[in-house]
This record gives sequence, C-alpha cells and structure tokens, in this order.
Amino acid sequence: MANEYQIKQVEKIDDPIWEAIGGGINSFNEEQAGAENAKRICFVVYDAKEKIAGGVIALTYWDWLYIDLMWLRTDLRHHGYGSRLLALAEEEARKHGAKHAYLDTFSFQAPEFYKKQGYHVFGELKDFPKGHQRYFLTKDL
Repeated sequence: MANEYQIKQVEKIDDPIWEAIGGGINSFNEEQAGAENAKRICFVVYDAKEKIAGGVIALTYWDWLYIDLMWLRTDLRHHGYGSRLLALAEEEARKHGAKHAYLDTFSFQAPEFYKKQGYHVFGELKDFPKGHQRYFLTKDL
C-alpha cells in the first residue's frame, strides 16, 4: 500500500484541492454530528469614498457563531463601530439559530474589547507569538 500513494507539498491551494479536503471533512462531520447549516456573515464599514474601512467576517454552523476576522481602521476605533459590527454579526447569527459565539484574539489586538461585549476567556496560549498571548473567548447569545 505504501507504494500506491504519494504525499506532495502544495504551495498554492487551488479550488479542486480545497473542495476535496474541505468537502471530505464536511461530509464526515455531517455524518457524525448532523447538518451544520453553515452561513457566512459579513458586515463592512465603508468610508465616504466607498473604501473599506473595517468589517467583520463570521460563520454560523450548528448552534454557534464563529467570529473569524474583525478589523477597523485605526481612526475608527473607540467610536462604537466595533461594538456595532459585533452586535450585527451576533444578531444575524441568532436569526440562523446560533445560541453561542466564540473567537480568538491576540493580547496586542482586542481581548479587552471582547470582554466588554460579554465574552470571557476559556483558553490561552502563552508566547504566541513570543511575548504575547493568544486568547480564545466565548459567550452565550
């Protein structure tokens, strides 16, 4: 059997590779846990020139919301945009049946912001990257 298969490094993951591996794990997961009913959520902040100034990209599956990416241009921080983006993502997730949310952030990013929004730390990786921490947070919706 060892001679029948080869393992090769792939520098650029194209759609057929993504579909094969992602589709394979999705099929397995659904066999084990039922349909995930995944839905992408995205809210974007545009400036007056229609340039992207921030946003949130999230995903709902099973009964959970995952905040994948959230960013705001520096001049927009501390003006309520982050809270609004997060609230919009959570509201949309509730419409799709999400009862819980989770995310990860670094110590130099926004752990205190998320704590103010009701999230609490359930995990931490120290020195990731060196001298910083990576936090994993959750909240009931």
